[in-house]
Amino acid sequence: MAASDPGFVRLRVAASAVLGIAVAVAVLLPAGQPLTITLVGAIAAMMAAFTVNDPTPVGQALTLLLGLLAGAVSLTSASLGNDVPPLDGVIFVLLIFVAVYAQRFGPRGVALGSITFFLFFFAMFLGTSLAQVPALLAALAVGIAANALVRFLLLPRRPDRELLRIRRAFRARLATVISTSASYLSGGGNDRTRRQLRKADSRLHECVLLIEDTAEDVIGTRAAGMLRRRAIEVELAVQWLSITTRRTCVEELAPEIRTELVARLRRFRALIERDPRDLPLISDTEEFSRMLVEGSSLRERPQPGDELRRAIAELALADVNAQRVAERDYSVELAESEPVQEPGTSPEREKTRIFAFDNQTRSALQAVVGGGLAVLGGELISPQRWYWAVLTVFVVFLGSSTAGATFVKGARRLGGTIVGIFGGALSALLVGGNQPATIGLILVCVFGMVYVSRVSQTAMAFFVTTMLGLLYSLLGTFSYSVLGVRLAETAVGALAGVLAAVLIVPVRTRAAMLDDLRDVLTGLREFLDRATGLLAGTENVNVIELSRDLDRAVGRLRATVEPLTHPVNLSARRDYGWYVLSGVEAMAFRARHIAARAQPGLLHGQPALYDLAGRIGRNVDTLIEITHDPSSAGGHVLLRATGEPPGETAPEIAQRSVLSSLGRLDIGVLALGPAFDVPVRDTDEPAVTLNRSRST
Repeated sequence: MAASDPGFVRLRVAASAVLGIAVAVAVLLPAGQPLTITLVGAIAAMMAAFTVNDPTPVGQALTLLLGLLAGAVSLTSASLGNDVPPLDGVIFVLLIFVAVYAQRFGPRGVALGSITFFLFFFAMFLGTSLAQVPALLAALAVGIAANALVRFLLLPRRPDRELLRIRRAFRARLATVISTSASYLSGGGNDRTRRQLRKADSRLHECVLLIEDTAEDVIGTRAAGMLRRRAIEVELAVQWLSITTRRTCVEELAPEIRTELVARLRRFRALIERDPRDLPLISDTEEFSRMLVEGSSLRERPQPGDELRRAIAELALADVNAQRVAERDYSVELAESEPVQEPGTSPEREKTRIFAFDNQTRSALQAVVGGGLAVLGGELISPQRWYWAVLTVFVVFLGSSTAGATFVKGARRLGGTIVGIFGGALSALLVGGNQPATIGLILVCVFGMVYVSRVSQTAMAFFVTTMLGLLYSLLGTFSYSVLGVRLAETAVGALAGVLAAVLIVPVRTRAAMLDDLRDVLTGLREFLDRATGLLAGTENVNVIELSRDLDRAVGRLRATVEPLTHPVNLSARRDYGWYVLSGVEAMAFRARHIAARAQPGLLHGQPALYDLAGRIGRNVDTLIEITHDPSSAGGHVLLRATGEPPGETAPEIAQRSVLSSLGRLDIGVLALGPAFDVPVRDTDEPAVTLNRSRST
């Protein structure tokens, strides 16, 4: 559980939703309000916990206040629509546009749009009327206040505890990488364990980013910078362990050597699984010292498995150094200050334009058309419950910017609803009209819905459908035919959403992928410029921050490419998506390696630095131009160096390591060429000037 939910962030949010509902109901029930009014207060508390995700408490408080105002407008409009039936569908469809368009304004826009939409939906679900509006607004205020009480007083975010929990999750995920490596080696290597090893590496990377995001709130800016560097070193060591495991597996190993290496990995896992606060003490143990000595010993004649032994030792040392920093022990850190960004060199964050025709606007227009189709189709199935179809349209467009993503979310939503039909029927059968049991199961469904919302649309749809069945049971209107209508309406909504995404100003997944790939390449170009200045001694910048910006750009690309790589996609584009994604992940890995090893002036006076960086920069610029116009690929060429590998003649190990990573980065950039059919030509041209305008 610690590994699946680092920091227990999702657990805290889900518990906040349930506790907020309990507080709201405890306030409203003694007031003698009807069940409908009480449910509105409970739903307001749930939605506030579910959607408000501003990074600061002040921002969260402001969003809750704005959510109160937006929710009041939504409940009033829904009650008016219920009294004037033709008006409800019109308002609901227009509301979809507002809610989807609001996503362009970040977490606050997503929260306000979602609160407005879902409160309108539940008001229609409960059949509220204009006469109930004063009581509804009071219940809304109680629900928002209940969430504020839970959020800021009862279950507040505690960064120090959260960081410790994330470190424990890191321990669990690191142990998974090691145990998977042991399984891969003992089994001789196969596709299944290879996929498991790649997944374990990816999940560890996510946890490293979470540690870095939380550390500054706990240990301060300078110490967080130290921890970032050490965390990157751990991640690089983990990647090297995975690579070395695969290499060792194909070697001709005697059975006793293979057994010894597997046992060594498993003993190392036993150390890793210890509480992270104990890890600095682990370095004093005899077993840890023996592991380092055996892994770092250089024999005249290398023995089979030595490379893996060294990889284990490097990971053990990197991990202990990182944990020392996390425990505020800086004794092994360099005395020099961390490189800082020069004043005035950080680009200002571009302000979000209120009105713009971009992918988000297209999604909003598509959602309006899909909502209109859902209203028409839903009315044909059930004039009383057509709003379920509109709900599905909104959900499949929430966070989706391409036709492929809309299709995948629609399929997941429909699959979860099908399973939820059975869950709702079984739950209603089990409670048999028992009100306390029904309320208890509803709270379980709320917890499950919020807990899995960020990781599985299918599971979320299951809990939502089951909860709706229980709500009908609580209201005394449950029947098995109602769940059948729910399934039919969901199918209509999913179909309407997909049709709108495909037919109305469609945004193809490949086009969105090119946009995100351009962002990755632009970030790589910026990283390369600044890292070159740092290594040459002409700039003093924090390239680790730039490497993390690159990581996040790769994360956005990964989310965009998912429809191409999803199992539902059986076309050749699936391999194409995997090829592009693997290429940019390899480049980001090399950038992390450079960032972790880069020191001011490390390669001062090294001609290979400018030769390499100049050629890589020119190739990256070429790929950026091609992402603007893929049809122009035939008129471009990527340059490949000839001669000896970079860094072979560098006098220091650190210099050779960074130059080698630059060489690998060069190879990674060239590997993207086949994705666009760009030819590669050998060259001996001199270095290209790197100091470009920052606006390029």
